[in-house]
Amino acid sequence: MLIRKAKPKDSDTLSNLAYKSKSYWGYSKDFLKRSKDDLTVTGEYIEQNPVYLMEKDNKIVAFYNFEVKNKKLEALFIDPDYIGKGIGKLLWLDLLGKAKELNIKEFTLDSEPNAEGFYLKMGANKIGYTSSTVFPNRNLPLMKVKVMYHL
Repeated sequence: MLIRKAKPKDSDTLSNLAYKSKSYWGYSKDFLKRSKDDLTVTGEYIEQNPVYLMEKDNKIVAFYNFEVKNKKLEALFIDPDYIGKGIGKLLWLDLLGKAKELNIKEFTLDSEPNAEGFYLKMGANKIGYTSSTVFPNRNLPLMKVKVMYHL
């Protein structure tokens, strides 16, 4: 496993991975189509934000990214072929280390409802709900992570 900073040329692969990962949860085609813009990672975004990816056998299998200004984990996606194989935990440990390097002592994340259990297991605390940016009547678990308590 190799974790490295993403490059702008990785944008299409990361966007496709995010879409594939979201579709893992059995959402309708309409839901996925309406979510596509939120799942798109542009080269410009990669240049302006800390985006890290995990490769296994030269294949990108997962990624995460922070929005440093708002101290928020914007995304964490794993290729469905690798879900349940320990990739999430390895990625989580790496992102906690990166958060520390970025001097982020705590951060929030809007959880995919189906991934809430994973984040709780990794030490996140549920602090409420936030509205989806795609579907305003859909509430997402709002989680907070205190970095220094984990490292």
